[in-house]
Amino acid sequence: MKDQLDRIIEATRRGRMSRREFISRTTAMGISAGLASALYGKAAQAQEPKKGGIMRMGMAGGESTNSLDPALAASEVPFQVNLTWGETLVDVAPDGTLELRIAEEVSSSADAKEWKFKIRQGVEFHDGKTLTAEDVVATLKRHTDEKSQSGALGIVQGIADMKAEGDMVTLTLASANADLPFLMADYHLVIQPGGGMDNPAAGIGAGAFRVDVNEPGVRHTFTRFENYWDAGNVHLDGTEFYVMNDNTARTAALQSGQVHVINRVDPKIVGLLQGAAGIKIRSAAGRGHYVFIMHVDKAPFDNNDLRMALKYAINRQEMVEKILGGLGTIGNDFPINKAYPLFDDTIEQREYDAAKAAEHYKKSGHDGSPIILRAAPGAFPGAVDAANLFAASAKAAGIPLEIKLEPDDGYWTNVWNVEPFCASYWGGRPVQDQMYSTAYLSTADWNDTKFKNAKFDELLLAARGELDQDKRKGIYSEMAHILRDEGGLILPMFNDFVCGVSDQVQGWIDDPNGELMNGRASGKCWLA
Repeated sequence: MKDQLDRIIEATRRGRMSRREFISRTTAMGISAGLASALYGKAAQAQEPKKGGIMRMGMAGGESTNSLDPALAASEVPFQVNLTWGETLVDVAPDGTLELRIAEEVSSSADAKEWKFKIRQGVEFHDGKTLTAEDVVATLKRHTDEKSQSGALGIVQGIADMKAEGDMVTLTLASANADLPFLMADYHLVIQPGGGMDNPAAGIGAGAFRVDVNEPGVRHTFTRFENYWDAGNVHLDGTEFYVMNDNTARTAALQSGQVHVINRVDPKIVGLLQGAAGIKIRSAAGRGHYVFIMHVDKAPFDNNDLRMALKYAINRQEMVEKILGGLGTIGNDFPINKAYPLFDDTIEQREYDAAKAAEHYKKSGHDGSPIILRAAPGAFPGAVDAANLFAASAKAAGIPLEIKLEPDDGYWTNVWNVEPFCASYWGGRPVQDQMYSTAYLSTADWNDTKFKNAKFDELLLAARGELDQDKRKGIYSEMAHILRDEGGLILPMFNDFVCGVSDQVQGWIDDPNGELMNGRASGKCWLA
C-alpha cells in the first residue's frame, strides 16, 4: 500500500491529481478522510519541479543494429528511445489504470466490439504538422502489415475495420475485446505522420523530445520539443542515452557522475550501490521475466518430452537467489504472475526434479548430442551465469546442455527469434491478452517459441469477448496450462526492474510496467 500511496502523493505534487481524486483514492485505501486531507495539503505545498538541465542515462540493451522504426523495437534501448520521441494513444499508469495521451476520450459498444478514440486537438508532430485521426489509422494499418515485421502484429490483427471521421477513430473488432484500450498502449504503436508509411525510421513523432543524435549502439540525444501538447509537465531541456552494455562500465559511470541513471543493476552489486553516497537503488516488482526459449518447430525441440525434460531440469529457486539476489520470484513456464489481473494462483508450481527430467529425456529418444543454448551478457542481467547454472542442473539429470556465448551486439537481430534455443527476456504487458497476443498467438510476429496451438488461439479469442470475469479467469487458466505443458517457454524467474538513480534526479516513481518508469523517466523527472 505504501508504494501506491507514494505514487498518488507524487502525482499530486506534480499537479496531476485533483484534491477530489486524491481524497477518493486514499480513502478507498482505508485512510481516514482527515488524514487524507492533511496528506493532500502537504503534497500540494511541496516544492515545484525545477526546470532545465540534461538528464543522462547509461543503458544496457542497445545494439548497432537498432532502428528508430517503432515496429522493430525488440530490446531496451529502442523501447526507451521510441517513447522519448514518440507518443501513444494511451498509456498504462503505475497503478494499472488507463492513462489518456493522444486520445482524450475512450468509449465502447456494450459488446466491446466497437471502440471509439477521440483524438486530442492541437497535437503537433516534430515536423510541424498537426496530428490527425487519419495519422492514427495509418499507423495502426502499418502494424497490421506482416511486411512491417511489427512486434504489435499479434494485437492489431484482431481489428477488422478502422475508420477516421473528424477527430474520432473507430475500431471495429473481429471479435469482442474488453482489453482493447490497454493494447493501444503498446510501445510499438507510437503515432507517426502518415503512419510512418514513407519513412518509418524517421524518428518524427509527437513526443516530449525530438531526436538530435541517433547513433545505434553508441548514443541517442534529444532536445525538449517546445510545442509538445503536455509541455507544462516536461521539465528537462533534454535527455541523453549512452549504450553501456558492460555492467562494470555502466556502474562506474553512475558512481563517477557521468550519468544520472542506469538500468539493469547487477544484483551482485546492489548492496554496494545502496551504500554509495548520492545514489539510490530503485526496484519495482512487476511482470518482467527472464527466460530460455525453444523453437517448438525445430529438432530436437519439436519433441515435447525433450522440452519437458529441460523444464524439469532447471532449478528456479536457485536462479532467483543466485542470479536475482532475491529481487524477483520463481516462474512456472507461462508468462503470467500475480501482477496480472485474473491470475490463477492455484496452478501447481513446477519444481526442479532431476529424476523426472531424466525420465522425459530418455522417453524423448534424443541421441545424446550436445543441446546448444545460446546466451549473451546482455540477454538479461546474469544471463550467462544463469545458463551455466542451467547446464549444471541439467547435467545432474543426464542432459547434455552446452552453452554457446554470443556477443551482445546484434544479439536481438541474429540470435533471438532466429536460433532455436536462447536466453531472452520480456518486460511483460499490462494485461494477459496483450502478453499472449504478442508472443504466443500462432500468427504473432514475435512468437519467439514458434508455438502454434489451435485450441490456445481459440481460447484467447474467447477470453477477449468474455465479460464475466470469473469465466474469463477460467479461460486464462486453461491457456496457462496448455502453454506450461506444451509450449517452448522455460520461465525460471520473474525479475524486479532494478536501476540506480542519482540523488539529483527528482520525481521518480517506481513503475511495475517497465524499466525506467516504463520509458517515461525523461518526460516526468527533473534534476535538483
